[in-house]
Amino acid sequence: MSRRRNRNSIMSYELKEQIAQELGFAGTLHQEGFGGVSSRDCGNMVKMAIELAERNLPKNNMT
Repeated sequence: MSRRRNRNSIMSYELKEQIAQELGFAGTLHQEGFGGVSSRDCGNMVKMAIELAERNLPKNNMT
């Protein structure tokens, strides 16, 4: 069964690849897709994406 990329994804595929590279599982992602990536690594990817987004928020909106 082939899977289509979700075109309505919040994160671009390029950002996902970049984060996977930084976290050390880009090889698995390229070889097996997200089906081969562990739940822990996916969770770490989400955590890093949230941290990146928070860093890019304007400072005056932080409470």
